[in-house]
Amino acid sequence: MVQLRNEILRKPLGLVFDKEELEQEKEDILMGAFEDERILGCCLMSRVDASTIRLRQMAVPNNMQGKGVGRALMIFAENVARDLGYERLCMHARSTAVGFYSKLGYHITGNEFTEVTIPHFVMEKDL
Repeated sequence: MVQLRNEILRKPLGLVFDKEELEQEKEDILMGAFEDERILGCCLMSRVDASTIRLRQMAVPNNMQGKGVGRALMIFAENVARDLGYERLCMHARSTAVGFYSKLGYHITGNEFTEVTIPHFVMEKDL
């Protein structure tokens, strides 16, 4: 999962995960989509407060994008969040992914900002 996230999300930006960043994920919910032994996509969720959980690090290999893997992961993540009692799912969405998340019912809640060197928007959806 770390390798996929690094290849898709970090390496193209010239960034790498550091040990402290990965250590903080111990409290997060990590999810992956698999076919046999091959990972098809992944994401994680971090608690914000009692009613809100944040989706982070959604990654699907380039050759699997557009085939429903990301959509399936999002539906699963929303169901897990609901089952845990959360009422809202939010994220810092890359500007290039806003269309994908909009189709799933997410809406932009603020102005564009820069994170990990690229434009992002805060998006959220009530569960």
